[in-house]
Amino acid sequence: MKTAQERSHALEVASISDAPGTHDTDELHSPVTVSHDGHTRAAVVTLILEQGPVTAGHIGEELGITPTAVRRHLDAMIASGDVVATAAPRYAQRGRGRPAKHFQLTAAGRGRLKHAYDDLAGAVMRRLRRIGGEEAVQEFARDRAQEIVSEVQVSGSSAEELERTAEEIAEALTSAGFSATTRRVGNGVQICQHHCPVAHVASEFPELCEAETAVFTQKLGTHVQRLATIANGDCACTTHVPLANLQVANQVDAQPASAPAASGRSHT
Repeated sequence: MKTAQERSHALEVASISDAPGTHDTDELHSPVTVSHDGHTRAAVVTLILEQGPVTAGHIGEELGITPTAVRRHLDAMIASGDVVATAAPRYAQRGRGRPAKHFQLTAAGRGRLKHAYDDLAGAVMRRLRRIGGEEAVQEFARDRAQEIVSEVQVSGSSAEELERTAEEIAEALTSAGFSATTRRVGNGVQICQHHCPVAHVASEFPELCEAETAVFTQKLGTHVQRLATIANGDCACTTHVPLANLQVANQVDAQPASAPAASGRSHT
């Protein structure tokens, strides 16, 4: 899967990256694939989009730019309302001292990314509902979700194979414009969609999100739980895939059969 730097040119972030302070020529201190003509800001946006919330230090390490340059970009995007600083997540609040601030895109920042034909798509969906009713909308949403993951090959039913299938689903979603990744969390794996090209439409038609969850369940062969959606104002669409029960089941299956108990009766 490509890095944030390599994929930054594919995102429609011109309105963010053209802000003042973008064209710096002295901010890079190690060779990276970010050019000096405005793409540094785009790379910062991409990194926050895909991995946020993230710290300024993490941004600098990933992109190879100085802390001063990171702060300059973040300050500009905070001033324009595209980025917001948040408290550190609980899992990141370790050690002494004040936890570092984490940064994530705001709704306005996401809105600057390209949302293809939102108005047209919304009009088509409303027309479909008027003509075919709720069932037609649900059928369309289901067909669309199935098409996105149609080429995903089910690896198997073990925990490791299930995680591999989840990774393939994330890759299929990324190809469809959702910028998705996976991460291990506790006894499960989460599919995180950091961008939703149909978020504005999905906020009016939650059937799109519901169909995705149902198709994920069908593809993975286990119940999954949708924890958050961009359409509801969350920073990412997050789907939790539990692995604990599968791991326990696999361990039980791997146990050797116990020998039959002796009857205590002697044979002469």
